[in-house]
Amino acid sequence: MAQMSTSRLFKKLRVTNPAAMWGVFVVLALLPFVIHNDYYLNILTICLIYAALASTWNLMVGYAGILSFGHQAFYGLGAYFSAIITIHLGVSPWLSLPLGGLFAALLSLTIGIPCLRLRIAPYIAIATLAFSEILLVVCKNWVSLTRGEMGLSGIPPLTGFRLGDFLTVNFGSGSKIPNYYVMLSIYILAMLAMYWLMNSKVGLALKSLREDQDAAASLGVDVTRYKLIAFLVSSFFAGVTGAFYAHYLSILAPDSVFSVGEMVEVVAITLVGGIGTFLGPTLGAFTLIVGLELLRGLEDYRFMIYGAMLVIVVLLLPNGLLMGFHSSIARVRGLFQMGKTK
Repeated sequence: MAQMSTSRLFKKLRVTNPAAMWGVFVVLALLPFVIHNDYYLNILTICLIYAALASTWNLMVGYAGILSFGHQAFYGLGAYFSAIITIHLGVSPWLSLPLGGLFAALLSLTIGIPCLRLRIAPYIAIATLAFSEILLVVCKNWVSLTRGEMGLSGIPPLTGFRLGDFLTVNFGSGSKIPNYYVMLSIYILAMLAMYWLMNSKVGLALKSLREDQDAAASLGVDVTRYKLIAFLVSSFFAGVTGAFYAHYLSILAPDSVFSVGEMVEVVAITLVGGIGTFLGPTLGAFTLIVGLELLRGLEDYRFMIYGAMLVIVVLLLPNGLLMGFHSSIARVRGLFQMGKTK
């Protein structure tokens, strides 16, 4: 009986419908078969980068209740570590991708262990933001290693490989398709890891911490331990995403990864898509980045229109586009059922 009630509880707390998640994965995997233009594929790859980054931040804030404003620090740590070890040590980019994530996760402990013991959210936000700003200053001034504000250049792309006897995958040929699928793989792995985590007992503990830390602690939940798990998973995948970004663009500047502007963009994407929803950040990333590109022809006016659209969406749909979409479907379904009963 207890087992049955626990099963129902986890079913009720499931973060998303598995069919919806796999449907999104399939659609994203099929896009290059429909879109053949490298410019559009580049935009879609950038969308996936921000979808992964926003989803990992959403794990901390939306599910675990950790108000972090320094998530770009782990993105930048992964990017710089991966770029540096490939340039100076000759490490394969395929190996440097997970190593960049591990380095970001390891460095996250230096800020995570002391900060996550704090119970007041603004203190955590200030501490994580300060951590990111410190890394930005270090990166700009450690010229012998990072080349300062000039940035790193000549970062090697991912190395090509052969699939069978006829297909050669080359990342330096100018085609965006191989890079798109690599970033899609990183995104899918991150989403699957977060899905498994949030549908486990760890996820249940994180949700209880988000709702009421004191009540969760009184029931025996180790607050620091479970928050640290979310922090490590989030920072690892943010670091891997940053490592891919470095090898994808082959150039890297401190302001492109460590700046507060990156954090603002991640927050905007998550809020527009729906904070605390599993696929909301993905919807937000594709909506905002593609929308901004569609407004490119308006030149200086596009940022004014873009900002106005953000304000309208936040005011009209405070729970995000995904929840607004679900609410609309529920209303239509309710009206349809009312019509049938009449």
